Amino acid sequence: MSDAALIERSWRDPEDFALLFDRHAGHIHRYAARRLGDDAADDVVSETFLAAFRRRRAYDTATHPQALPWLYGIATNFIRRHQRAEIHRYKAYSKMGVLFDADDAAQQALERASAHAVRRPLAQALASLKARDRDVLLLVAWADLTYEEIAHALSIPIGTVRSRLNRARAIVRDALGSTDPTTEQIS
Repeated sequence: MSDAALIERSWRDPEDFALLFDRHAGHIHRYAARRLGDDAADDVVSETFLAAFRRRRAYDTATHPQALPWLYGIATNFIRRHQRAEIHRYKAYSKMGVLFDADDAAQQALERASAHAVRRPLAQALASLKARDRDVLLLVAWADLTYEEIAHALSIPIGTVRSRLNRARAIVRDALGSTDPTTEQIS
């Protein structure tokens, strides 16, 4: 059953919305945890699904069968509220040379894919990005959304997604050095 069908069912039976939570809460939590840490991620997930539940009748079920981009958009708005903590986190990471929890599978993949020295400049670059550019970059890199899904999630034109992503990638490339092969992984 599509997400849109679940949302429509929840109009009649609100408890059916829990199925949407079960389906997507893990994705939203991982995205929020990577941006804000586990404690704040729990709050973001709760806030995201509460807001989604309240707005479920406004969701365009005819045009958007999958709700995950919509949920990422809502989560990104709540993450913006936690932005100060996120920027402090990246600055702390840049000082410590750490970007993710060592127990995280993504961390283990990062360990294999990039040199240890890349973490500090990457964290500094992420901290230096404008919030709107960082949102687009991380929705591509960590949520694996398409440009169209990001445009929908953030309620911006697709051209704006492209320009923000291009700007963010340029800053990250500059921070990592254009000859560094790991820079291409950010793109």
